[in-house]
Amino acid sequence: MLLKKNSMLRLTLVRLRRNHLAMIGLAIVLTLIFVAVFADYIAPFKYSRQHLRETLQAPNAKYLLGTDEFGRDVLSRLIYGARVSLQVGLVAVSISLLVGGSLGAIAGFYGGKLDNLIMRLMDVQLAVPSTLLAIAIAAALGPGLFNLMIAVGISSVPRFARLLRASVLSVKEMEFVEAARAMGASDFRIIVLHILPNCCAPLIVQATLSVANAILSSASLSFIGLGIQPPYPEWGGMLSSARDYLRSSPYLSMFPGIAIVVTIIALNFIGDGLRDALDPKQKR
Repeated sequence: MLLKKNSMLRLTLVRLRRNHLAMIGLAIVLTLIFVAVFADYIAPFKYSRQHLRETLQAPNAKYLLGTDEFGRDVLSRLIYGARVSLQVGLVAVSISLLVGGSLGAIAGFYGGKLDNLIMRLMDVQLAVPSTLLAIAIAAALGPGLFNLMIAVGISSVPRFARLLRASVLSVKEMEFVEAARAMGASDFRIIVLHILPNCCAPLIVQATLSVANAILSSASLSFIGLGIQPPYPEWGGMLSSARDYLRSSPYLSMFPGIAIVVTIIALNFIGDGLRDALDPKQKR
């Protein structure tokens, strides 16, 4: 069994390495993670340090990406902003996966009225656009990093619930599940040890793609003032602050916009690569 798992993992990695776009995306994301973790050592200046005599400086030798209206180094703020964006993306998706996955697994395993109740609640939530729901939750909880992660995470719960429910429905009738039930295994043990490991492939792909959506949603909320509050840097908040300087200092909006676009594209490359690598219909 262990050999089989190792073979499947090795085969997945081989398929993933053949996807050049996925490798490019992985390299970008790993670089962002490295930059976010070691931001205190990589950033040339503290993100909140103001150089009031050097405001709105275009990119130059001292400030590689220029300075903003308060004389703060744009490059340093972008580097610290990567930490915030990745943190929000990972934590928000973890919330969605934990809550949505639990609801989906319960609905798919037990079925009946409980399944109907949970899925109707998910349908009600799906009826509201996820961005609008995130705005409503963030407005109700107030701005801040923790509330932003909760708002973005809750808005994506139905995706994971419906996905895992469909996977559980296709797995729970298999022979190894019946064998575990015949041996007296509890429902919790069957779900956690026998069903969920066989539902990981679609969840991994969905989680990777959802991190990109979470980063975009957090940037959108910060752009309208419901996310991270100044002076802490966040890419969406940096875009919002740069609106008044689009004509005179376009670089203020250009660099955060590029950071958001590149990160989301990289994560989507990884998600597409994982989807192809984990597809059992793919040729060896």
